[in-house]
Amino acid sequence: MGLRKFKPVTPGTRFRVGASFSEITATKPEKSLVVSSKKSGGRNNTGKMTMRYMGGGHKKSYRLIDFKRDKFNIPATVATVEYDPNRTARIALLHYVDGEKRYIIAPEGLQVGQTVISGDTATPEVGNALTLSRIPLGSIVHNIEIQPGRGAQMARSAGAYAQLAARDGKYATVKMPSGEVRAILVTCLATIGAVSNSDHANEVLGKAGRKRWLGRRPRTRPVAMNPVDHPMGGGEGRSSGGQPRSRNGLYSKGYKTRSLKKYSNRFIIEKRKK
Repeated sequence: MGLRKFKPVTPGTRFRVGASFSEITATKPEKSLVVSSKKSGGRNNTGKMTMRYMGGGHKKSYRLIDFKRDKFNIPATVATVEYDPNRTARIALLHYVDGEKRYIIAPEGLQVGQTVISGDTATPEVGNALTLSRIPLGSIVHNIEIQPGRGAQMARSAGAYAQLAARDGKYATVKMPSGEVRAILVTCLATIGAVSNSDHANEVLGKAGRKRWLGRRPRTRPVAMNPVDHPMGGGEGRSSGGQPRSRNGLYSKGYKTRSLKKYSNRFIIEKRKK
C-alpha cells in the first residue's frame, strides 16, 4: 500500500496524490456477493430534496461484507484483495473450506493465500476474529461489536484501529480511534490488526471534478446565502455571519448534540480528547 504523486501534466494532476493500488489483486468482484445500489440524489420518496450537496457520481455496485464473522472454527483462505467503491478500506475475498465465499474488511498486512479463522479456537493473528475475552491485552483490533452477534460497528474505516487495554469481569476496556475509552462486553467479537489503506487520509483529489465523480456536489458557504436560506446569510457586503451555527440555528462550535439518555453513555469510561 502506498501513495502515488502525479506529474503536473494538467492543472488537475498538479497537486493530485492518489492511491497506488499496489495491494489490489483482482479487478472484478465476486458476482454472488454483489447487489445493485440505487442513488437517491438526496431526494425522498416524493422527490423533495432532503439532503443537500448529493448527486451524480459514478455508478457503483454494493459488495456484501461479512461484519458478523459467524462461521466459527471453519478456516478460510484469502483469495483476493480488492477495491471497494463504497468504503475507504480494502476488502478481502475469503474462500471457506466448505465452499462458501465471503467478503471481509481487509486488515493491514493480510496477504493472498493466508488462512484466517474466527472463533475462540483461533490464534490472535492478523485477520482472525475472536471474542475480547480471548484477545491478549495490548492488542490492536478493529471491526469491534457493540452487542454480541450484531456485527462489527466500530473501527471499520481505512487505517482505523482500537487497543484492548484491560479486562474486568464481563467488560473489556478498549481505547477507541477517537481517544475515547469505552467498556465493551468480553463476549463481543473483534478482528486482530488495523484496517488496511491507512494512506487514505493523505490522498489529494486534485480537482473539483473528482469530487463530482464521488457523487458530491459543490457546497455553498452559509455566509454567501440569503437570510431566508441560512441563519448566517445576508448582511451588507462581505459580512462574516456572526456566531457559527447550523441551518437549524444550533451552534456548530462546541455545542454538544449527543443525547443525555443515549444507551451507550454508561459504557464510556473516558471521553474523547477535544
